[in-house]
Amino acid sequence: MNTFYLVRHAHVDWTPDENRSLSERGHQDAKRAAEILLKFPISVIYSSPYLRARQTIAPLSSRLEIDVEIEADLRERRLSEGPVANFLKTVETTWEDFTFAHPGGESNSAAQQRGVAVLSRLDQRHQADHIVISTHGNLLAMMLHHFEPSIDLNFWKSMSFPDIYKLKIKPGGQAIILRMWGVD
Repeated sequence: MNTFYLVRHAHVDWTPDENRSLSERGHQDAKRAAEILLKFPISVIYSSPYLRARQTIAPLSSRLEIDVEIEADLRERRLSEGPVANFLKTVETTWEDFTFAHPGGESNSAAQQRGVAVLSRLDQRHQADHIVISTHGNLLAMMLHHFEPSIDLNFWKSMSFPDIYKLKIKPGGQAIILRMWGVD
């Protein structure tokens, strides 16, 4: 059975650029996250292609001398085609109806299927490994929701930058989820 460590990226100063960099606080927290993950026998690291996710896992990658494998399907969910006037309200409407998508956006259901498909592929590709996945809060929460339906909008709101969840998927699809660390 593989063990997944799902990492929400560290703090960023928000800009509309999806490829935004970590803030100074984010870089410091990424180093602290690496210290926690170094306690485990990590064998492989995957990341969203977005810079903030890659930077969050870079200190761990460097310390372990393991290259980060980019997985496009770990990218953040696209909320809409254009700028969003009220980010929180826009996210809330997608959690109220998992099949709803704003114009040009991706529904929670579609994003969840994408994220869970990554877990499934990696679970088949690796045997009894400890796998780090660096991604984004919304996608991470939706992936966990697949295994634990009580994970909801309030769970997402409570997540920190960064955050780490340990996930073990048992035969039959049941999962053990443990929050390992959150800095907020």
